[in-house]
Amino acid sequence: MNNHLTLRSGNPALSEKTFKQFAPSSTSSMTIMGTVHKTALSLLLLMTTALFTWNLPVNDPRGMGLMIVGTIGGLILAIVTIFKKHLAPFTVPAYALLEGLALGGISKIFESMYPGIVNQAVFLTFGTLGALLMAYRSGLIKPTENLKLGITAATGGVAFVYFASFILSFFGVGAPLIHGNSNMSILFSLAVVGIAAMNLVMDFDFIEEGSEKGAPKFMEWYGAFGLLVTLIWLYLELLRLLSKLYSRR
Repeated sequence: MNNHLTLRSGNPALSEKTFKQFAPSSTSSMTIMGTVHKTALSLLLLMTTALFTWNLPVNDPRGMGLMIVGTIGGLILAIVTIFKKHLAPFTVPAYALLEGLALGGISKIFESMYPGIVNQAVFLTFGTLGALLMAYRSGLIKPTENLKLGITAATGGVAFVYFASFILSFFGVGAPLIHGNSNMSILFSLAVVGIAAMNLVMDFDFIEEGSEKGAPKFMEWYGAFGLLVTLIWLYLELLRLLSKLYSRR
C-alpha cells in the first residue's frame, strides 16, 4: 500500500485526497505560520459579525433573519470552498463573516436562557484548542492510523445520528438522547465534544502535511477553513452540553 495514502482528518473539509491534486509549488507554498495567521484573521472576522447579532435584543426579528442568512449562506460557501479550493482566499473570509452572524444569534438565545453559559463555552473551546495543540506539538498525542480511522468513524456516526434525528423530527419523533438532559443524554454530549476535540488533532496533522508537501499558498486559507469548521462544531457542542447541565440545576 502506498505510504502516502494516509487518512489525515475526520473533518470532511480536510480529507486524505486534498493534496494529491496539487503539484509542489516552486514559488510560494503553504506554511504552518501562514495558516495560523489566516485562522486568526478568520476568527476575528467571525467574532466581528457575531458581536453584531449578539447585541440585538432576543426578540428582534432581525436577529432571526440574520441567523438564517448566516446559516444558509455559510453552508453554501462551505460547499463551494470544498469543491473549489483555489477560491478559499475569497470564500473563507466570507464564510467566517456569515457564520459569525449565525453564532452570535445562537449564543444570544442560549445566554438568555442560561446566563453565563456563553463565556464558559468560549473559554472551554479555546482552552481545548490550546491544550490539544500543545499535546500535539509535544508528541503527547500522536495521530496514528488507528486513531485517525477511529475518529473518522466516530465523526461519521455522529453525523448519521444527527441526520436521522433531523429526518425523524418531520414525523414528530423526538430525540431525547440529543435534546434531553438525562444522564445518557449528557454522556452522549460528552462523547460528541470529545470527538469534535479530537478532530482538531487531525486538522493539525493535515496542516502540517500540507506544509511538508509544499502545497500552494492558497491552501493556508483552506487549512484555516478546516480548523474553523471544527472549532464552530466544538463550540456548539459545548453549548449543548452546558445547557443540559444548566437545565438540571
